[in-house]
Amino acid sequence: MSQWFDVKINNHILRITNPNKLIWSELNVTKLDYIQYLIDMSPYLLPYVKNRILTTIRYPDGLDGKSFYQKNIPNYAPAWIATHEWNGTTYILLNNLPTLVWLGNQACLEFHVPFNYYYESNTPSEIVFDLDPSDPNDFSLVLEVALLMKEVLDSLGLVSYPKTSGATGLQIYIPIERRYTYEQTYEFNKFIAYYIVEKYPQLVTLERLVKNRGKKLYFDYIQHGEGKTLSAPYFTRARKEGTVSAPVSWKEVQSGFHPHDFTMLNMRKRVKDRGDLFSNVNLEKEQQSLDDLLNTIQSFNKE
Repeated sequence: MSQWFDVKINNHILRITNPNKLIWSELNVTKLDYIQYLIDMSPYLLPYVKNRILTTIRYPDGLDGKSFYQKNIPNYAPAWIATHEWNGTTYILLNNLPTLVWLGNQACLEFHVPFNYYYESNTPSEIVFDLDPSDPNDFSLVLEVALLMKEVLDSLGLVSYPKTSGATGLQIYIPIERRYTYEQTYEFNKFIAYYIVEKYPQLVTLERLVKNRGKKLYFDYIQHGEGKTLSAPYFTRARKEGTVSAPVSWKEVQSGFHPHDFTMLNMRKRVKDRGDLFSNVNLEKEQQSLDDLLNTIQSFNKE
């Protein structure tokens, strides 16, 4: 195969370089295979990154080579790629398929976005609970705590949606009305975190140092804040298994799984069979009010 070829996507000519380079050597996945995954999955990928500033992790020589974070758009990037400047950095806005393919050709294997749109810098569109196991080989505790948290959220009248991080953890999304500040959502996250730890101290900890957690699950409520990011749904993670940050159903959480079950090799069939399990996160009808809960938390804090 040639070392490069040109392809036309939405009136933009893109050059694909080194298409046969192995990116995931253990899976025998080439750069072209990876770009094809991005193209095939683009209807599911793009809605969750559109109009959000993008941080990527690049592996120019494949997963076995060195990597680096990229926030600033490179000076050689095409002029048609949309950008937004925030805190002195010019970020890419991944708003269309040509941009996605260009980033795939740059060997960007991870895509991370914040909780807000770029034009609403202090207004998150969702609250996310990030659950990290102390033992990456044992996912059962993550599933157990996630179900306990769902009971709490259900009792508060909040609809929630889980997804794997694509690495070792699980994230629980709560779509909210876009009128709350990060300060307000932080108070909500903190309140829920302390409540869960107080109710299930044998299972959950807020201890940030891994060596001090024992076998408990870490509830990372600090990860939800302005400038913080999480892996975007359906995008790959830089893991040898080719894992994907996969939306899952609560029924699947109850039945049990491991994040390694969801990879770029089976995700296309999964969305064909199951559809987008995360679609309601982006729907206006699923935006939920936190007014009563925040008032209760404020009253509780005054006592």
